[in-house]
Amino acid sequence: MTATTTLSPLSVALREGTRDEHETAERSGFVELLLSGRLDRAAYADLAAQQLVIYTALEASGSRLEDDGHLVFDELTRVPAIEQDLAHLYGAGWRTEIRVLPATAAYADRLAETADSLPRYAAHAYTRYLGDLSGGQIIKRMLQRHYGFTSEGIAFYDFPQIHKLKPFKDVYRERLDALPLDGAARAAVVEEARLAFRLNADVFGELGATHVR
Repeated sequence: MTATTTLSPLSVALREGTRDEHETAERSGFVELLLSGRLDRAAYADLAAQQLVIYTALEASGSRLEDDGHLVFDELTRVPAIEQDLAHLYGAGWRTEIRVLPATAAYADRLAETADSLPRYAAHAYTRYLGDLSGGQIIKRMLQRHYGFTSEGIAFYDFPQIHKLKPFKDVYRERLDALPLDGAARAAVVEEARLAFRLNADVFGELGATHVR
């Protein structure tokens, strides 16, 4: 008799399979200094500018998917909130003030390639949105504590259409787990998520080169 192998849920495989890359990104010098209050608002503003490029690419890809696997939620859309933050941080002429780092451009290029692949889109959406709904809420509190933000300037971390974050995250994970992927496709999703964390770490590295003294 042949034993049947039961695969773990995709959301679990993603969490466990990206643990090292996730921790590496979180331990970047830029992130640690920003969240400990040892940088300044200009450093956060630069991060917000990179987020605009990243989420513009991610959300454009999600809108072009023929089958989004029910993973595209209007409640998660971040671009309008980031634009609001940038107007507060830089002023009305923010579009001419911000810059795009090479690592950010590379990240956006990779995201643009996910528009024809639900598994690849799922990997990137998982790393971004579930991160925003989880650790992002801690980042919000640290920014408020150390840099005097109230609500203006950090709208990116607010999800006014989601009244309870945990149930929403549970639904998102359930939809990830329901994607009809075989073992090889699941492995590819995890590998793409690892790449997403590395691309994010590259952005932090370039931000650090500018703002960490």
